[in-house]
Amino acid sequence: MPLDQHNVLSVKNLTIDLPRNADRKHAVRDVSFDVAPGEVVCLVGESGSGKSVIAFSVMGLLAKALNVSAGSIELEGEHLVDVTEDRLRELRCTRMGMIFQEPMTALNPVMRCGDQIDEVLQEHTKLSSDQRRQKVLDMIEQVHLPDPQRMYSSYPHQLSGGQRQRIMIAMALILEPVLLIADEPTTALDVTTQAQILHLIRELQSEKQTGVLFITHDFGVVAELGDRVAVLKQGELVEFGTTRQVLSAPQHPYTQMLISSVPRHEPPDRKPLAHDAPVVLRTEKLKKQYFSFSLGKRRNVVDAAVDISVEIRKGETLGVVGESGSGKSTVARCITWLIESTDGKIYLSGDNIAQLNSKELRKLRRKVQIIFQDPYRSLNPRRTVGQSIIEGPMNYGESKADAIQHARELMELVQLNPDGLDRYPHQFSGGQRQRVCIARALAMRPELLVADEAVSALDVSVQAQVLTLLEEIRDRMQLAMLFITHDLRVAAQVCDTVAVMSKGRVVEYGSAKEMFQNPQHEYTKALFEAAPGRDFVFGGNPNSM
Repeated sequence: MPLDQHNVLSVKNLTIDLPRNADRKHAVRDVSFDVAPGEVVCLVGESGSGKSVIAFSVMGLLAKALNVSAGSIELEGEHLVDVTEDRLRELRCTRMGMIFQEPMTALNPVMRCGDQIDEVLQEHTKLSSDQRRQKVLDMIEQVHLPDPQRMYSSYPHQLSGGQRQRIMIAMALILEPVLLIADEPTTALDVTTQAQILHLIRELQSEKQTGVLFITHDFGVVAELGDRVAVLKQGELVEFGTTRQVLSAPQHPYTQMLISSVPRHEPPDRKPLAHDAPVVLRTEKLKKQYFSFSLGKRRNVVDAAVDISVEIRKGETLGVVGESGSGKSTVARCITWLIESTDGKIYLSGDNIAQLNSKELRKLRRKVQIIFQDPYRSLNPRRTVGQSIIEGPMNYGESKADAIQHARELMELVQLNPDGLDRYPHQFSGGQRQRVCIARALAMRPELLVADEAVSALDVSVQAQVLTLLEEIRDRMQLAMLFITHDLRVAAQVCDTVAVMSKGRVVEYGSAKEMFQNPQHEYTKALFEAAPGRDFVFGGNPNSM
């Protein structure tokens, strides 16, 4: 494709080689695209498609094992592939900036946020300390953070996820670069914070005419933010065009597959539960408070969960939806008795958990199992997946031979090769690791399965596969499922009933179908309105083309 010399970024025929023992020869092969001033170009593709490799190659941050073997990268006409490290260091702040996916790991935990932004000015300007401080405070205000003085003096751990991400944006934009690279900056954020960050990026990009290279696997974000879209598959550019062209009428089968995997906001029709389906979990006015003490005296009380009364029947999925800090995970931890509730009752298969002694509680624990958000961190990297799956049943008296046989059956159930039991977690993809975690949870033959943001870190196509798998397993084994998510589209696809939480309270509770068609509470309506790409009509379903 022709590249305009006035583009902020021009990537032409870029090829980046992988090490010899890799699963393919090239991380990126013959990729060309451009970013104009004031334009947002989204790089989309599954994990391993080469999105982040391209971003890091532009910034000059490629791992030493990777090598640019062909092609060129130009920033305002200046070739970046062969420039010196000193020149790259200067360009990284003055002409291009980057927002990373997880601000908590990208920010220095022992430096105040204002000092981290000021560090950029110290290195690349000759401003006085007073001038630098004022410029940092102005930038903090521009990214719509409250109380700039307090934000300047705060450490990263004292801010919310959305606030930390705004600090990263302020740091990236403090020297007004012509190119901003955003690498999955909203993946870990709840829907309303995500909407605010996207609006902020669009606002700043429009005001300053900054070119934006935005990396994401969320097509809702693409529909909300992108001007043009580049779709990558295993390092190759398979489709490139305007957002409306690509998302409404994708041409390549791979793009069609990705877009057909995007969960819709409309819940599908489901077979109604039997009226006599037994109740597996019931909570009555569940309450959890956290207290802070100073000099032995109680100072502050935080209501993490207040008067939570819900129930889940056999074969039913209850979705708990809300922003970060709404109390979703607190409720899940109370139900699984990982933390004790302050007040209220929790009945699991008719037993009141709070009244059980330690021996009785241990017997009951196998009835409820959890699938965590990050499958890599929840598996022991030094143990084979087979060892992880059989550990629980063996601790409850099952023989090793029976546990291994059951593990092989479970691997087939989650659509993995049973021979993979002898492999380690790092030898599986992210989606495969999550399937292993599902198999480990099912090994205990639970009655209640708790999925805590179990698909939020997965690619859209893998996410669709795991959601389908969870539904199939729930129906086949007649499990009750508690599904915690901040993604309304995901909740729409898998949940029979939904509880919307805000500030520790359930503000709306009912069938998913009715709630998505006609939400009643203002907070629920605000969540729906904030969902990215909500009003965009996605095409690309291969069955309909």
